[in-house]
Amino acid sequence: MFGGQQPILVLSQNTKRESGRKVQLENINAGKTIADVIRTCLGPQAMLKMLMDPMGGIVMTNDGNAILREITVQHPAAKSMIEIARTQDEEVGDGTTSVIVLAGEMLAVAEQFLTQNIHPTVIIREYRQALEDAIKLLEEKISIPIDMNDKEKMKDVIRSCVGTKYIGRWADLAVDIALDAVNTVMVNENGRVEVDIKNYAKVEKIPGGTVEESRVLNGVMINKDVTHPKMRRYIENPRIVLLDCPLEYKKGESQTNIEIVGEQDFTKLLQLEEEHVQRQCEDIIALKPDIVFTEKGVSDLAQHYLVKAGITAIRRLRKTDNNRLARACGATIVNRTEELREADVGTAAGKFEVKKIGDDYFSFITECKNPKACTILLRGASKDVLNEIERNLQDALHVAKNLVLSPRLVAGGGAVEMAVSHALAANAAHNTPYRAVAQALEIIPRTLAQNCGANTIRTLTALRAQHAAGSSTAGIDGETGAIVDMAAKGIWEPLAVKLQVYKTAVETAILLLRIDDIVSGSKKKANDPAAPPAPSAMAAGAE
Repeated sequence: MFGGQQPILVLSQNTKRESGRKVQLENINAGKTIADVIRTCLGPQAMLKMLMDPMGGIVMTNDGNAILREITVQHPAAKSMIEIARTQDEEVGDGTTSVIVLAGEMLAVAEQFLTQNIHPTVIIREYRQALEDAIKLLEEKISIPIDMNDKEKMKDVIRSCVGTKYIGRWADLAVDIALDAVNTVMVNENGRVEVDIKNYAKVEKIPGGTVEESRVLNGVMINKDVTHPKMRRYIENPRIVLLDCPLEYKKGESQTNIEIVGEQDFTKLLQLEEEHVQRQCEDIIALKPDIVFTEKGVSDLAQHYLVKAGITAIRRLRKTDNNRLARACGATIVNRTEELREADVGTAAGKFEVKKIGDDYFSFITECKNPKACTILLRGASKDVLNEIERNLQDALHVAKNLVLSPRLVAGGGAVEMAVSHALAANAAHNTPYRAVAQALEIIPRTLAQNCGANTIRTLTALRAQHAAGSSTAGIDGETGAIVDMAAKGIWEPLAVKLQVYKTAVETAILLLRIDDIVSGSKKKANDPAAPPAPSAMAAGAE
């Protein structure tokens, strides 16, 4: 009737709004679906999820980020929900489950306003205001400072992080490991505190033994054996040299052609190669080290010279292991043997020994004086158990790191959510998006109560009443579902984690509410130049 693509022009403003609302409601549903998958993984009584990856391996975990990493989704809004768990994990390392649950709820409470024809920008404005007020409340009124020297208080905070995870059964062990590791790698230079867990606190997982055997080594462990059977495997107070050059003759980068006229030339060539290796070894032997570590290879000839001099050599170290070793024993990594100086030798290690654990040989460089790098040795029944323990430990390490960098706490167990919710609701008019944010925060205590089988409605009503009466640290005991004073029970969480959870959850809700159309790029068929555009693209054209 209109000919060609004329009907596009007839789309009224009303129809556009309808299509926009439809997309927003779809996004909200996608967000809620992702949150529902994760919801049972919150709190001490959390369930585990068992995931199969495409290679057929299995992952058992209740870590929000680890679960969502393995899930494949098609919906773009669900993909952005998965992205926020990763952001949370990279930024503060803990709170990945909370952030998904909270973001899903923030979206869910916006649904009623969209159906009432309230424009998304109005909702977004109020959400933003509520977030600013919540952050102000947390920083100024609700959070309390922590004394970094109060070890028991620090342990309480890490214990409440670990308590909700699989490793919770060995909570004391995990807490000690996390605190030891963070204190070891913490560097304080001119008032600037740096805690680099990723590079300097390496987790080594060795199947076998029991979890109780896990510990933080006062030094570094490397999955290598000595290169020659005659080399010493136990050295006290070793002098250590670290190299990142090969102890063998240089090979040509690409195809190298050498023309040899007589056989004396070939002998000369071999002699040059041998002299090069001998010169390298003499440079090393001149410093009288006990151990040489190199990131590259060690030829048989070099091994021969080093064994004669009573030096132990270990080859093909990872770059990261070499950096850790340098920080642990005080050595400097040297690029060429000619440049070795006495100052480059590391003497801070107390003991070097090679041990066989399971089927592998491991080199231990321990009893270091003030090491700034460490290895966390994990033992456990199977690979799956070890992987889960490592994920949990990473969370605990990050919590300890957050405490060192920003030493402020808030009460755990849903108490802080209820306190913020109560304060926001007191500022808000009835039935506005601002008040809806206050309502959405209650999802954390509600989920905690649900996951341990308590009566949700009764518990939440009682909790609201306690907060209204001025008890701002009352929260839900995740084990029993009873209402307890979190300050008395010693369940605390770092402020940094909570701030990141709120910011990420509200910002994601705002982002998804801003979307009023989803357009998928569609390829034109090569043989059909006049193919009509995809329906979603037509709707976009209408706007």
